[in-house]
Amino acid sequence: MKQLVTLIGLVFILEGLPYVASPEAMLRWLRQLTEMPPAQLRVMGAVAMAVGFLLCYLAQKSGIFG
Repeated sequence: MKQLVTLIGLVFILEGLPYVASPEAMLRWLRQLTEMPPAQLRVMGAVAMAVGFLLCYLAQKSGIFG
């Protein structure tokens, strides 16, 4: 449970960082996202999830990260 709460905290930190570092750029990026077709957003989300799953797999099952 401790690892889960830590992971959720890290996600919040990483999600908030761009808004703190450069809010103007984030506003431009969000405007561009609203203009993208839903199918393209779906593909981008699927790719991001696949990369995330791959990283989790590599971290847990291989010796790459020590």
